[in-house]
This record gives sequence, structure tokens and C-alpha cells, in this order.
Amino acid sequence: MLGFFSLKEWNGHLKAMHITKQLAIFLDNRPGMLAAVVDALAEANINIYAVSTSDTVDHTVIRLVVSDYRKALNLFEARGTLVVDDDVLVVEGSNKPGSLARIAHKLAAAKINIEYAYCATPPDARKGLLILRVRDAKKALKVLNS
Repeated sequence: MLGFFSLKEWNGHLKAMHITKQLAIFLDNRPGMLAAVVDALAEANINIYAVSTSDTVDHTVIRLVVSDYRKALNLFEARGTLVVDDDVLVVEGSNKPGSLARIAHKLAAAKINIEYAYCATPPDARKGLLILRVRDAKKALKVLNS
């Protein structure tokens, strides 16, 4: 394990770095779409741990890591929404210069491409969560834990 991680509870498990499911929801790119998604999750008592959106001219992709991905997946599928689940790495790291660089270099040295990543950390927070999408999450986890 990299020296700058500490253990934290995630879905009832103590892990600083692990693989989890992310949902990608494909919607029209128009006002109110994110509001509808988060309202549906709130009504179903599903907590959002991480969120990212990206857009094109005609659609948006909302990526989510949530407290109950199966329940959320079923919720959106029942509404006829295109939703895809995928493995991502969740990494809890220190909020210090160079933390992401260490991760990126370690994965690059192992020839593991980071397809995309997202995170946000308040400036005064000691820790933050990083979501990484890589082609082989199990290999990436092994590399980062070595």
C-alpha cells in the first residue's frame, strides 16, 4: 500500500483503495436532467459518493459512485434510462501536492492507462477520494498496493 493512504469505511468495509461499481447514465443534454437523476436517488434513499458529468452536443453522461449501485441500476433501467455499470478504482489519498503524481507514475510504469479520473477535495481537507477508470482495475489495484 502506498504510504499516504489510511483506512476508511466504504459500504461497510474498511478499505483505503478498492474496486467498486460506477454507473454511467446517458441522458439528453438539457436543463433539469441532473436534478431528475439526483431526485430519483434521494427518493430511493441512495447516497452519492462521487459524481461527474460530461457532455456532447446532444447528450450528457452522468457518472456516479453510489451507496447501492444495484438498486440505482434497477431504478434507472425501470424508467427506461440507458445506464451502464463498470468497475472503477476508488483511492483515498492525502490532499498534498504530488499525491496524484505518485499514483499516475506508478500506473504508467506498469503500462496501465488512466482512461479518466475525477475527484474534488476542499482545500483544507486532509483526505480526498479519487475515482479512476482503467481498463484492468484488478491489475491497477495490485500495482498500487505493491
